Amino acid sequence: MPGIYQVIPRKKRSIFSLFNFSVTIQLIILNVLCFILFYIASFFYDEKILTTNLALVPSLILSGQSLWTLITSMFLHAGFFHLFANMFSLFFIGSFLENLIGKKRFIWVYIISGIVGGIFFVFASLIFGNLSAPAVGASGAIFGLLGILAVLVPYSKIYLILGPFILIILDAILGNIIPQNFLSLFNLTINILIILMIFSLLSFNSSFRKISLPVELPMWLLPIIAIVPLAILGLYIDLPIGNSAHFGGLMVGVIYGFYLRRKFPNKTKRIQEYFSKK
Repeated sequence: MPGIYQVIPRKKRSIFSLFNFSVTIQLIILNVLCFILFYIASFFYDEKILTTNLALVPSLILSGQSLWTLITSMFLHAGFFHLFANMFSLFFIGSFLENLIGKKRFIWVYIISGIVGGIFFVFASLIFGNLSAPAVGASGAIFGLLGILAVLVPYSKIYLILGPFILIILDAILGNIIPQNFLSLFNLTINILIILMIFSLLSFNSSFRKISLPVELPMWLLPIIAIVPLAILGLYIDLPIGNSAHFGGLMVGVIYGFYLRRKFPNKTKRIQEYFSKK
């Protein structure tokens, strides 16, 4: 009897799959690459051209121009610290959530949260009258991921590091008071202190970890603490933070989180019970 041979088609493999990277790591690599490419491009192209074609400018979106920037702006950052803070958050939040909901759901929520966050930013700019301020960053998408966790594992414990939070507020307040000659040095000092505080969390020395002022919170409370104080402060001080984008992304995550709870009640119940015991 002749043998039966079956040809098994080889799956297409990306360069990332060769190293078995998670979606979270792939997104971090993509954001870093885009940051580097944008930095290089800034030497060859006028800043206005780059902003118009890559950053999210509300006035352009409302006039039907540069609509693709709702996506491209998600992968750009205003500086190294902005990139570092977002990627640090994405690594911990993303790694946790990706294991809970899977790669496909994770990437779609990330992209949709980022886009909706951008739309919220545009409409907030329309209401408050600042249509020319460009926006970049992945935080709208990251808040979408956080919104799902706040619904799926609301009582899971997480640390909010108050140190960087306080320094960001001080930077916004004192940045309008400090003389221009010392402003760059002041901003650099603030950024170095924030990075030091973030890295202190990885230390084995408990005393060193305390410099970041970590506060343990239930997951459901974290997005509220991360948005509400800055939103209130933003009414009095011009903060370089897109709280409206954070809120828009968060809403996507919260809505999808409740959808998952309704569709998979038994699974989400087991997940909640598991993490509530931690």
